[in-house]
Amino acid sequence: MNIVLNAIAYSPGGMGGVETYFRTLVHALQGADTGNDYGLICNEHHLDSLQLSPPRFRLLACRYTKPSLLWYLRAAIRHTTSLDILQPFMNRLNADIVHHPFSILQPLHHRIPSVLTFHDMQHEFFPEYFSSYALNARKKLWRPSAEKATRIIAISGYVKTCLVERYGIEPDKIDVVYTGYNPQFRRTDDPDVLASARSRLGLHKPFMYYPAATWPHKNHKRLLAALKIMKESYGFDGHLVLSGIAKQANDDVLREIGRLGLRDDVTVLGYLPHEELPCLYNLARLMVFPSLSEGFGIPLLEAMACGCPIACSAATSIPEVAGNAAVTFDPLSVEDLVETLRQLWNDGALQQKLKTRGFARVQQFDRDTMARQTIRVYEKTLR
Repeated sequence: MNIVLNAIAYSPGGMGGVETYFRTLVHALQGADTGNDYGLICNEHHLDSLQLSPPRFRLLACRYTKPSLLWYLRAAIRHTTSLDILQPFMNRLNADIVHHPFSILQPLHHRIPSVLTFHDMQHEFFPEYFSSYALNARKKLWRPSAEKATRIIAISGYVKTCLVERYGIEPDKIDVVYTGYNPQFRRTDDPDVLASARSRLGLHKPFMYYPAATWPHKNHKRLLAALKIMKESYGFDGHLVLSGIAKQANDDVLREIGRLGLRDDVTVLGYLPHEELPCLYNLARLMVFPSLSEGFGIPLLEAMACGCPIACSAATSIPEVAGNAAVTFDPLSVEDLVETLRQLWNDGALQQKLKTRGFARVQQFDRDTMARQTIRVYEKTLR
């Protein structure tokens, strides 16, 4: 097969979990697939972050990537008419399948059979977290993309259920393929490596870690409220470390830290290169993951692989991924969050049990398995 991966929207450092998914997929396919040919439509300036090596993986030059003149022209034409000038470009590709990895078909119409990776439909459940412009754009593209795709990869069983129940997609059209984790996430006991990271990042107190872009649904403000109660009512003397891309709620999060008097208790690291993250998981006493909505939850895998105990919300796909390797709480209840964090922070035996369970569970999320299952979806697309 000749497969095209449509990465026109790929923008490293600004996409969060969907970027991690795509990078993992590209790397895994290069190792697992020796029989098919791949073309990658991508801005040539971003190729270094994807590390293409086998000759059967080639770049397909595309001038429609942001922020090119053609990208702006395409947007203007789509805004004023129903035409998409990307459609003729896509139809001319010498491809058996085009895989669209970011929840929408770009363009929405083309003649080549398509595989769509669908990550979430958060806007259906939390429309208040979106601007009217973003909400309208999603409503125009998300459901029609799912309807028009030849086959769909759902990144969790939860996402598949949403597609069936909310969009009326036939279950037989959807394959659940879990995201694999990067082996760079692993346990390290090297004291020099850990000491260097601790010094470099200024992490001198025991801490809990939350890696998440500051979107509203990531629920940072309830986590900060819980931290305030833990300090004032229970004498908590640990620290909270936050990392992730600054997004829509970033100013609100920073203001809330100040309003609650937590500036000395919270370290905001912002976006970090993925090479930095394993040390943070290894240094943390626990990872807290209070998100209200996830299509998958890649940090859960990263924490498990590094032996970092997890306290996470019992919402959407999160329990499906975490399994028995985490303690869970109601993400809408600050009181439940406080009690769960206190329990895990202070219980060394529970921490060790979750570490052991995490090491075992994360083996179910192997990236080579992810690649092989994705290839099987490609094969089913052409039947």
